[in-house]
Amino acid sequence: MLESIGAPLVHSYVFYTKKDALNWIDKTTFPKVFKLRGGAGATNVKLVKTKSEARKLAKRAFSRGFSQFNRWNNLSERIRRFKEGKDNITGIVKGIGRLFIPTEFAKMYSREKGYVYFQEFIPNNNFDIRIIVVGDKAFAIKRFTRKNDFRASGSGNIVYDKNQIDERCVQIAFEVNIKLKSQSIAFDFVFDENNNPLIIEVSYGFSALPYDQCPGYWDTSLEWHEGKFKPQEWMVQDLINKLIMSY
Repeated sequence: MLESIGAPLVHSYVFYTKKDALNWIDKTTFPKVFKLRGGAGATNVKLVKTKSEARKLAKRAFSRGFSQFNRWNNLSERIRRFKEGKDNITGIVKGIGRLFIPTEFAKMYSREKGYVYFQEFIPNNNFDIRIIVVGDKAFAIKRFTRKNDFRASGSGNIVYDKNQIDERCVQIAFEVNIKLKSQSIAFDFVFDENNNPLIIEVSYGFSALPYDQCPGYWDTSLEWHEGKFKPQEWMVQDLINKLIMSY
């Protein structure tokens, strides 16, 4: 859909049969990025470096599938955060416990299967730009990648300085959202070898807490408005305005 409206996207490839997936894997080059439909903080995102690794993922996608809660990744993230001083030993213990006792989320949700999804890997990005548009306002953060990792989402290494946000991303986010007509939407951007911004992911939801420190927001004219804000209030007001206009 986004390609049809001219959005600058990282090329993605989705297959709904094992045969099509394996045929494509034999012809393409690597590395590629493997993703599941669900998952926050890059939990279900993996860099696939070889054809054999990709084949294993494709075969699994059309057999037993994947749990949306990756227990080993959860433990790895807790250990990383502990080393960075962002978590305590209790967190690691909980992570070990999750290897044996699944979360309620994992119990409720079915396994991801019946499709396989890859993206082109865009190298030399040590950060991404997250733009969130709510109505006619947008705010942003810059997220640096984990150490020795290509993933920025969920790293916790966040910069809020507006001067480090490429406003081309803000402009693109507004333009795309006008066509999508979404009330609230998040765009993740990386940059190609010519420093052009590319949308790598779009999400309808986001965790509110990391954005409480944003120092301001842009309007659709790219005018900057300094000061704290609550995007949840914008959402409620937008809903109220639409209800009023419907009467």
